[in-house]
Amino acid sequence: MALGAIALLVVASQAGAQPYPNRPIRLIVPFAPGGGTDILARLIGQKLTESMGQQVVVDNRPGAGGNIGVELAAKAAGDGYTALMVSASYAVNAATYKLNFDPVKDLAPVTQIASVPFVLVSHPSLPANNVKELIELARAKPGQLNYASSGNGSSPHLAGELLAMMSNTKMVHVPYKGGLPALNDVIAGQVQLLFSTVIQGLPFIKSGRLKPIGIASLKRSAALPQVATIHESGVTGFEVTNWFGVLVPRSTPGAIVGRLNAEIVKHLKSPDFAQRLAAEGADPVGNSSAEFATVIAEDIAKFTRVVKEANITVR
Repeated sequence: MALGAIALLVVASQAGAQPYPNRPIRLIVPFAPGGGTDILARLIGQKLTESMGQQVVVDNRPGAGGNIGVELAAKAAGDGYTALMVSASYAVNAATYKLNFDPVKDLAPVTQIASVPFVLVSHPSLPANNVKELIELARAKPGQLNYASSGNGSSPHLAGELLAMMSNTKMVHVPYKGGLPALNDVIAGQVQLLFSTVIQGLPFIKSGRLKPIGIASLKRSAALPQVATIHESGVTGFEVTNWFGVLVPRSTPGAIVGRLNAEIVKHLKSPDFAQRLAAEGADPVGNSSAEFATVIAEDIAKFTRVVKEANITVR
């Protein structure tokens, strides 16, 4: 009788257990709709909805440079029904802000979705056509060259500081309230230089309104193959890319993290999805959870060093 009861309990338990996922998954985007992070979240969300049989709902939670949405995800239940799409600002914020969560301990990486290289551009009037000439000019005129950014403590700001540190030069930072005003003033000749994403700067490079100086990744951009990287131009190891990836609350079971990783990587390897990413100026990645964790950790360490040495404050 006891054995029969146990058998019934086992059957009932198995019948009640439903495979993951059995309800919609929330994908938090810590920025407003329309930006690069949001666009990629909706692309991958649509694919996951199709392949996992449950709707992936994008939940935009902007504010505090992305920290509001990230904190919401960090404190969510680790049941596999809350995920987070982040950009490289995740590592930048870890280096610049005092956070109410631990970006390493409270969230677990799933996979890096894509990488978008920055390109250092200048107004055409700048008397430098490549990285070598720019460094020579900056050393000849210390403190007389300036570069714009989307704000104090932003990725373009830290990229400029890192370049100055690694090339032993001094340039003046001109912060703006957003990337578009910064871009417009470089085009207008009000500021000389800017680290722009390739997708943002490409139309103006093609029209001759901006001049490409160097690519900020370790390999050349497929969109600008003729432009040498800053790394190969003598500033060895220089790399500042805008990456995007998915994380989940740290308590999420490993089996669920693995399932999400497998599903996302599968889509990133499909030619049609790669083409859609390319249209957004992004290169698909699709690495392992451990590899993505290394990317995050290395960027946090790099930007923490830049913030400390350049004495950058955001408050």
